[in-house]
This record gives sequence, C-alpha cells and structure tokens, in this order.
Amino acid sequence: MDETDPTDLDFTQPPQRTGYNPILARMCFDSHGTEETMAEGGSFFVENQMSDRMYFLVDGEVSLRRGTRSLDVVKREEIFGEMAAITHQPRSASAVARMPCRVLSLDPKQFQRAMRETPEFGLMLMNIMINRLRLTVSMLSMTRSLPNWREAPETRVFDDKLLAQFTRTLQERVPLNYAARKIIMKAEEGGVFMYVVLKGRVAVLVGDQVVERLGPGGVFGEMALGDQSTRGASAVAETDCVLLPVNRSDFLDLITSSPEIGMSLLRAIAERLRYMDTGYK
Repeated sequence: MDETDPTDLDFTQPPQRTGYNPILARMCFDSHGTEETMAEGGSFFVENQMSDRMYFLVDGEVSLRRGTRSLDVVKREEIFGEMAAITHQPRSASAVARMPCRVLSLDPKQFQRAMRETPEFGLMLMNIMINRLRLTVSMLSMTRSLPNWREAPETRVFDDKLLAQFTRTLQERVPLNYAARKIIMKAEEGGVFMYVVLKGRVAVLVGDQVVERLGPGGVFGEMALGDQSTRGASAVAETDCVLLPVNRSDFLDLITSSPEIGMSLLRAIAERLRYMDTGYK
C-alpha cells in the first residue's frame, strides 16, 4: 500500500482549481491591482522576508522554492503569495520567475477595496484555504500527526470591537444556547452555518482529538460558507455557550460593510493552516 509522506504537504502552492474562479480573480486584480513585470530569474519575494503583496500571474511561470527544494510551479491565471499577505507573517517560500513574467499585484489597501466591492472574492480565497485545510487535516489524521490543543489557551478571531459589530449587524439573528457537553455539530454532517462564540468555550475535535479551543470571538464551522460540503470536524460545548449562527448571505453582507471582518476570518483560517503545518515539521 502506498503511503503519503507528510513532508510533501505544502501550503505555499498556488490555489487548486476547486473553488477557484480565475475570471473573478482577474477582474479584482485588474480593477484594484498594480501591473508589474519580472525578468527571468528575478524574485517576487524571498523566503523569510516580510512582504504584504499577493499576485495574479498574467503571463509566464513562477517557481516556488523552500531552501533548495522546488515546491511547485505557478501557471497563468493563478494566484500566489496570498498566505503571507493575509497573515502578515514572513514568507514561507521564495517565488522566482522561470521566464519573463507579467503579474498584477494587490497591496493590503487594494485587497481590502477588492473585498469591499466584490465580497465573492474574499469568499473565493476563503474557499481555497478551506480546501487546503481539509487536505491538511486529512493527511495529518492519516499519519496521526495532528497537533493537540488540549492544553492550549482559547483562541479568537474577532476582538471586542469586531464582535460587537458582528452582533449589531446581525441583530435579527437569534443567538443559540448550548448547555455544557452538548454536541453542536458532527464531522461528515451537512451544514450551512458558521458559528461565532459570544459566550462560553467550545472544543473543536477531529476524531476524538481536540485540535482547537474557542472562547468569545472564536469562530468555527466556516467551511459551510465556502464549498458548503460536509463538516470537517466536530464541535462540543465545554461550558454553557451562546453562539451566533452566520450563513453565506450574512457573511457576504458583512464583508461589504466591513472588509476587516472578512480579513479577520481569512487570517484565522490561514493561521490554522500554519498551525497544522507544525504537525509534520
């Protein structure tokens, strides 16, 4: 039986076609981005460098490298460099032009304008990262390398200001109450809601292993907003909880009114990917 080497997993690769719409991506980069060219052998960014631009490749090919190892090749109409741009963390790989290249790039302000004017763009990026997260969880489960957050502190996506904005904007949504030890959602079941924790503490599990703990401002179930496929994890109320359900339409409206909310959620998903990456490094 073939075994998959977990070191083959890489999150610097360009987005997979699942959930990716190159026409939508090109439209957003065209409307808000800056055109750049790069000579063969030139670097768009360097591993461990701090930089905050993401790119759409119009012409050419770009090699993604970690150290001396070649990770993948970015082809025309693909996005690259979005992870570091979203998380504001150092680059995890270098991007080198394999031939003369033409790209469109977005800086943070341009990215937020694109999110505000075309919220589907933010949802598309979220869907791309969710698909990567699903793959990561699946692969790490196979190799029994999932990180364990049993002793980890509670995490949150939204600070008090954004959480208050969330509840004001969705004031017609009725919060849900769950008693301690109540199952909120189960892996492999269908779902249409993301949940924001207003009060209490929630444990997220893959199998019987706790992979994340969430307090007020924490978010889970966001995969339902992306590809609307089955749940990738289970969630249990560790204490009495109050949760705010958010559907896809709610989320698009929220991004339009406040791109910061969309950015916070994208950043949280990207950070989960980086965290899961520690399972095999």
